[in-house]
Amino acid sequence: MGDVDIETFPTLLVAHGTRVLFLGPIAPGGPQVARLLASLQAQQVPAHGPGPTEQALFARLHADVLTRAGT
Repeated sequence: MGDVDIETFPTLLVAHGTRVLFLGPIAPGGPQVARLLASLQAQQVPAHGPGPTEQALFARLHADVLTRAGT
């Protein structure tokens, strides 16, 4: 995937199709993740989504890891 510098764990990437909706640190635990996902589902179009760097990271992840895994 190239150089990826994740400094905060856990870091969560949420994408729909080929579009990144969220990439960032999140407190571990089901309720926080559930609220984030509900918030993302409620938005028709995200007001401010991740930028081109995050999109490029997801594209590399999708091509190099997810496609090989059969996902």
